[in-house]
Amino acid sequence: MVALHRECFGRGPGAARSFVNEDMAVCVLTDIYTPVERTLIEAGQAEHVRRTRNLYRDACEGRHRRLAEQVLGRPVAAFLSVVNVNPDVAIEVFLLGEADAA
Repeated sequence: MVALHRECFGRGPGAARSFVNEDMAVCVLTDIYTPVERTLIEAGQAEHVRRTRNLYRDACEGRHRRLAEQVLGRPVAAFLSVVNVNPDVAIEVFLLGEADAA
C-alpha cells in the first residue's frame, strides 16, 4: 500500500501499519497529504480535499483490489477507504472473500 500510495499521489505516507485476520485486512496510513493538499486544508478546503481523494480512490479501486488479492492470495469482496484531516490518516479496509479451492 505504501508503494501504491507513492505511485498514485507522488509521495508515500509517513508511516503505515497493516493488520490481517481471517476475513479482513486493514491498512492505516499516516502523514498522507501532499503539500498542495495541506495548503488547501489550511485554507479551509478540507472537504474539497476529501472529495478529490474519494474520486481518485474510486478511479483506482481496481488497482487496490488487485494488489491486495495478489499479496493476500484471496479475492477482495469489498474495499473501503476513508481519509481524515486531523489527525492526518487514511484507513483502507479489504473484506476478503473465500479462497479458491485448488
